[in-house]
Amino acid sequence: MSDGATSPPPVLDPGLLLPLSTIGSFPKPERLTKARAALSRGEISPDELRRIEQEETVACIRMQEALGLDVLVDGEMYRGDMTAYFAENLEGFRISGLVRSYGNRYYRKPVVMGPVRWSRPVTVEWFRFAQAQTGKPVKAILTGPYTMMDWSFDDHYGSREALAMALAEAIHQEAMALVEAGARYVQIDEPAVSVRPDEIDLAIRAMAGVTGGLEARTITHICYGDFPAIYPRLLDLPVDQFTLELSNSDLGLLPLFKSYPFTKELGAGVFDVHTHAIEPVDVMQERIRAALAVVPASRLYINPDCGLKTRSPGEAEAKLRNMVEATHEVRRTL
Repeated sequence: MSDGATSPPPVLDPGLLLPLSTIGSFPKPERLTKARAALSRGEISPDELRRIEQEETVACIRMQEALGLDVLVDGEMYRGDMTAYFAENLEGFRISGLVRSYGNRYYRKPVVMGPVRWSRPVTVEWFRFAQAQTGKPVKAILTGPYTMMDWSFDDHYGSREALAMALAEAIHQEAMALVEAGARYVQIDEPAVSVRPDEIDLAIRAMAGVTGGLEARTITHICYGDFPAIYPRLLDLPVDQFTLELSNSDLGLLPLFKSYPFTKELGAGVFDVHTHAIEPVDVMQERIRAALAVVPASRLYINPDCGLKTRSPGEAEAKLRNMVEATHEVRRTL
């Protein structure tokens, strides 16, 4: 895999209003899922699978460029579950059997068997490859320490806090390696943060362990849970931006944010990734304008509610195309 470009990393035009991005994952093309099945049967080599993953990563980047997104992602063609992927690449874990996540979706739950340590870069090579394909900034995506802790079995530490902070140190080292490789936007996904309001202090400390000293714009994605129980304490998470699921809850979070000023950048989810329906452009425009009533245009990013891996490639592209058109229409009025 290429080490990527050595030129200065691209950044956004500081005058751009309502920058467009996504949360991270894209649908896996049928060609890729077939290749993974073929690898498990011994019909192709790991190198052949890697070549297909690279080609699909390039295709994903080209689609984002064609649609007009501003901050791109690599699409995570080489990743499976967001927790197991990192557990497989950190010391101290083994992977258990399938555990139900939601609906009919399952993942292999990590088990902590010993001290959690970062011994080598996990995502850096893929970040370099993706960034070398485009002149637009590529956002690096990591799973956060609180979620990694909450979604794993612990057979070693015996303390949620001790495990979360060990994970924070390991993920911090990965984030530092990404910044050294040129990443200027680093997203730390923490979907579990709002599920246990009594542990918000731990979640804040763990995030500080990841983002401390990081010379990049830091983002966290949180997509469900009891937000009223942790707001405005949520704003103490030491990140620059929150990307949040707004559409699935029918913009239910916005009144909450009016009760106490939302002081960070907001990545507003303007379409629901859990439905096959393609939301019309005018509906997305209304959602953008509703978000503008909470944060000024200078602090508002536009994105889907969550990752796109649950949608078909056609659905994902159609939803994103409408998101871009809606954003351009609102930009013209600002």
